[in-house]
Amino acid sequence: MIDDIDIDLPEALPDWDYQMDLHIRRVVRVDLDRARQESGLPAGTVLTLAAVWTATGSNLSGPAQQVRLAEAGTATVELDVRLIGADLGGLLLLDTALLLAERRTDGRPSSPRRAGSVLWSDRAALRLQGDAPQFPMAVIDFAKTSFPDSAAWHLQISGGLESATMGSLLLLVNEHNAVTSTAFQNAAKPRPIDRVVLSAVYADAARILIEHALAHDDFTEDADFPEGSLGATLLSLFDQLFPGQSITDVRLRHRQSPALFASDLQAAVKIFEVST
Repeated sequence: MIDDIDIDLPEALPDWDYQMDLHIRRVVRVDLDRARQESGLPAGTVLTLAAVWTATGSNLSGPAQQVRLAEAGTATVELDVRLIGADLGGLLLLDTALLLAERRTDGRPSSPRRAGSVLWSDRAALRLQGDAPQFPMAVIDFAKTSFPDSAAWHLQISGGLESATMGSLLLLVNEHNAVTSTAFQNAAKPRPIDRVVLSAVYADAARILIEHALAHDDFTEDADFPEGSLGATLLSLFDQLFPGQSITDVRLRHRQSPALFASDLQAAVKIFEVST
């Protein structure tokens, strides 16, 4: 729901940012008698319709809503979910499932018995992205961390090159740095100053990512990283920033002339070339 108006769930929300909470509704019609019969469950078995969300960007997940269904016939259930933007990021997965609500011992031998057994499920996906750098982010108070109090942002990288990208990267923004935090708040409709700040963050993040990649000897052109992994993402970024150049040459330039490498990277990311 956007501005209290129902729209079909899109594939992506290009104007999303971390301050945008999501309001999602789904209407599900459940033929309870048929669900019980085809699952081998006695009439009157209590079922549960549940919705669960997972955000790949924040590595968070949780139950959205549960509705017990004990009646017969057909039930129409409206699931109404509100998710906090700060908990989200990356790909939002919305799972709806019809479950066995309670343990049963009186069904057919092949019928589900354990509470929580899944009788039916469906998954919808919504990609959350904005004009800001495209990886998970969070706004925090740097004074409560080990980061310098006056730092504007910090790109956190964890895991190896085989790890999933969305679980390996996290951009932390200092809530007390008004210029930077405001730029991300305005990422959907940035002012000229916001575009400059976002450009600086993008350039710095690109530098950190490329330097992180070059520090790994197994980061080579012929490396076969899994799709969606950090290594695959870094290879794609390298090809975008240094087309036609070998990883060996760029790694050597970074080691022997870091100042020239920094200038090359500034040119590659087109820092401060912002549109109005």
